[in-house]
Amino acid sequence: MQEYMTLALAILIAFALTIAICPIFIPLLKKIKAGQSIREDGPKSHLVKSGTPTMGGIVIIFAVILASLSAGAPKREMLIILVAFMAFGALGFTDDFVKVALKRNLGLRAYQKLTMQVLIAVGIALYADVTEVGTSIWVPFINTYWNLGNFYIPFVAFVIVALANSVNLTDGLDGLAAGVTAIVALFMALAGTLMGEIISPVFCAAIAGACMGFLLFNRHPARVFMGDTGSLALGGGIAVASVLMNIELIIPLVGGIFVAEALSVVIQVISFKTRGKRVFKMAPLHHHFELSGWKETKIVLVFWGITGLLCTTSYFIILAGRYPMML
Repeated sequence: MQEYMTLALAILIAFALTIAICPIFIPLLKKIKAGQSIREDGPKSHLVKSGTPTMGGIVIIFAVILASLSAGAPKREMLIILVAFMAFGALGFTDDFVKVALKRNLGLRAYQKLTMQVLIAVGIALYADVTEVGTSIWVPFINTYWNLGNFYIPFVAFVIVALANSVNLTDGLDGLAAGVTAIVALFMALAGTLMGEIISPVFCAAIAGACMGFLLFNRHPARVFMGDTGSLALGGGIAVASVLMNIELIIPLVGGIFVAEALSVVIQVISFKTRGKRVFKMAPLHHHFELSGWKETKIVLVFWGITGLLCTTSYFIILAGRYPMML
């Protein structure tokens, strides 16, 4: 019971900090003209969002750090997570700064972002390899651990980089990435507690609270966007937490929306380059539904609902594997 009280405290602190800071920070972003640049090839309906303050992820990062340290403890594992979290956030901030200051709406070059992401991810993999975290991962459904040995470092690097970019791709509609991430982070906090962890779950609970607070300002019509500062930090942070809890393989299940968004881009690019044809009206996937006539709010609610269903199902999968007598 004490563990769940700690998670609740982390959520409340992060939530309170976010709703307290955003009203102060949003006018500051407007004052320095840190407005969002809209993709020229994006949906025309998004043009009205041009100039909306971005880099709101700074508030999320600040709230998560304070909540994690306040509700948890500054132990080594927490510090490792927070360093990686801030590193992804710093990379995202640099990307946002290029967009805002240089008015280049694509930000940093793809190879620049990917190189830095891989370096951070490999660093986490090496840390896990030489500490008690180890090179084993928990396998859902069969409730056992597989030791990946030499394949562990490239596997972990792929998981972290893939999730960071998937969350980044999902951040395209008001409240979409923040809402989906809040649900996934809450699941990770509860699942980690079931697995006997406490440090990483506190961090995930803080993410859930910060995202819920941010939604009050990011829901449609959004008053602020998290930018790459927030999306890369959130994706990278949750991925690192999953690595330290050895539950990387649960991510494709709970993060089905993230996976679908990323796959839609991969499929679109491959199809266009090999066949000269597009599979979707526009990628990522949420834009396809927009151009199919769905309202932005409907897409967001449906994607939230799917994520909630996936997380609930996955929670019972873990519960059945770890504590079958409770079902």
